[in-house]
Amino acid sequence: MRLQRAFFARHTLSVARDLLGQRLVRVLDGERISGKIVEAEAYIGEDDEASHASPGPTERNASMYGPPGQAYVYLIYGMYHCFNVVTDRQGFPAAVLIRALEPLEGLDLMRERRGPVGARDVTQLTSGPGRLCQALGIDRRHDGVDLCASGAHLFLEAGEPVPDPAVTAGPRVNVRGDETALTAPWRFYIEGNPHVSR
Repeated sequence: MRLQRAFFARHTLSVARDLLGQRLVRVLDGERISGKIVEAEAYIGEDDEASHASPGPTERNASMYGPPGQAYVYLIYGMYHCFNVVTDRQGFPAAVLIRALEPLEGLDLMRERRGPVGARDVTQLTSGPGRLCQALGIDRRHDGVDLCASGAHLFLEAGEPVPDPAVTAGPRVNVRGDETALTAPWRFYIEGNPHVSR
């Protein structure tokens, strides 16, 4: 069952936590590629100095201000794409970065897209935001895509809920900003899962 807009139209920290265990699905050339979300990070508002929204609205971050359930995809280092789900309410810039997946479907296609590294070690296929985007064929063309649309080729499905004792929260990875940005426990991951990025 696809996740509906109401799932994303909540406080970003709740969405980030609850995305663990859900499935990210990409339909590529008629084939399903999917993975269970095992790691996610929240970015909340213009006051969050680690967020792309901290300077206010720009052409790059416009999708963050869109409706909940929309994709925000950006490029880093000129080569890696990162996939986020917009959360909270329209006009308020908040999103959850999907940092890692546990591959479920389409492993051969993921390996093909990831090259030699993916062929050697399944834990490296989708462990990290750039890797998972490469494996699933997600790029800037998906920025602003409605993940809740009935015909979407990129969407989220309900998975198995992850119990609280299995979830760890901690600081986000490789962020900049003030002390609050650096220490806020807004990264959530499934403890002990080998597909978590770090």
